[in-house]
Amino acid sequence: MFLGILSLVTCYIPILVSIAFFTLFERKGLGYFQNRKGPNKVGYFGIIQPFADAMKLFCKEQIKLISFNIVPYFFAPVFSLMLALCLWSLYYSSYAVWFSLFGVLFFLSVSAINVYSTLMAGWASNSKYALLGAFRAIAQTISYEVSLALILLSCVCLSSSFNLCVVLEYSSVVWSCFLLFPVCFMWFVSILAETNRAPFDFAEGESELVSGFNIEYGSGGFALIFMAEYANILFMSMMSSLLFFGGKMIWLVTGVIAFCFVWVRASFPRFRYDLLMQLTWTCFLPMSLFILSFVLSLKFFLLLQMTSKLDSWLPMSMF
Repeated sequence: MFLGILSLVTCYIPILVSIAFFTLFERKGLGYFQNRKGPNKVGYFGIIQPFADAMKLFCKEQIKLISFNIVPYFFAPVFSLMLALCLWSLYYSSYAVWFSLFGVLFFLSVSAINVYSTLMAGWASNSKYALLGAFRAIAQTISYEVSLALILLSCVCLSSSFNLCVVLEYSSVVWSCFLLFPVCFMWFVSILAETNRAPFDFAEGESELVSGFNIEYGSGGFALIFMAEYANILFMSMMSSLLFFGGKMIWLVTGVIAFCFVWVRASFPRFRYDLLMQLTWTCFLPMSLFILSFVLSLKFFLLLQMTSKLDSWLPMSMF
C-alpha cells in the first residue's frame, strides 16, 4: 500500500513540474513563431515565470458570485485535475509498482467522465456564456470520443491486448505509424479536438463566448482548470508515442508531439463549429470503421493461416 502511494506521488510531482515548464515552452514557442520574444524577465530567460504565475493565481482573492451553485462550482476544477492525474497512473515506468491489465479501457472510461467536469463548471457558474461553452465542449468531446475509441481499437487489435505494456512491446517491434499512417493522422486531429486545442478550441471561443465555460473562474479555480488541460495534452502526447512510435525514446517523442500542439496553434486559425462536427461524423467515423474492419479481417486471416500451418504440422510431429 505504501509503495503504491509512493509510486503515484513520484509520478504526479514530475507531471506537475512538466505542466509548468510546458506552459513556458508554449509561450516561448508562440513568441518565436510570431517573431517576438516570449517571457524573459522573471528569472534566467524567464525560467521562473510559470512558478510566478502560479503563485500569483493561487494568492489572488477568490471572488464569490452573487448567484451560483457553490459546491459543484468549487468541486469542478478539482475534479478535472483529479481525472487528468488519474490518467497518468497508466504511465509505463520501471519504477511503477502496479500496471493495469485493462489500461485502454481505463483510459476510455476516464476520458469519457471528463465531460462531466466541464458540464459541472458551466452549469454551476449560472452564466449563459459558461453554459453555452460547456454545451459546445461536451458535444465536441463526445463526438470525437467515438472516432478516438475506434482508432484506439484498431491499434489494440494489432497487439490483441488491452494492456498498455503489451501494446508498447508490440509498437516497439513495428511502429504503427507506418502500418496505419491514416489512423495516426486521424488520431492526432482527434486528440486536438479532445483536448480543446486550436484550431478546435471552441470551448474557449473568446470572440463568441467570452472565454467559454470557465468565464466565471479566477485565481485558484482557473489555475486548476488550466493545469488539467495541459496535463491532458501531455498525456495524449505520451499515448500517441506509446501507440504509434514505440517506447524506447518515449519522452523524446512525447516532447515532439507536444511541440506539434504548439505548432498547430501558431499556424492554423479556428475552424467553424459546423465544419468541426462534419469532419468527425462524415469523414473520421466512416474511415475509422473501415480501418477497424480491415485490421480485424487481417488479424482473422493471419490467425487462420497460423491455425492451418499448426494443423498440418501436428500429424507429422506425432508421427
